[in-house]
Amino acid sequence: MTTDLWMLAYLVLFGMALQVPISVARSRVDGGIRWTLGNRDSELEVPGWVERAYRTQRNHLEALVPFAALILIAHVSETANEMTALVATLFFGLRVLYSVVYIAGLTTVRTIVWTSGHLCLVMLFLQLLGSPQ
Repeated sequence: MTTDLWMLAYLVLFGMALQVPISVARSRVDGGIRWTLGNRDSELEVPGWVERAYRTQRNHLEALVPFAALILIAHVSETANEMTALVATLFFGLRVLYSVVYIAGLTTVRTIVWTSGHLCLVMLFLQLLGSPQ
């Protein structure tokens, strides 16, 4: 398997792992287990970092869709190369870093890291355009 596809697989695994601390933290607050087992019609009051972790996971899933599409298109069209592998690896690192700084509440750094990750998506797209047919 290529580096690009490994990064995609790791990002899927990372997205699943992000759910663990959210679930554990929610189950530890007053009424958390009842809320988890219920219909969740109301919001559960949790610490700020738990809400940020939840938003991080949602954002991760939103970023995963275009990344997965670009990586799979690169492989189907046989345009994956060393640059797509490098950018995919950089994107993976930036997504992990984004999650850490988002949960920590570092807003300015979070914005810079998020923008850098989206630039990676643009670079992947440009690789598709620049590759010979």
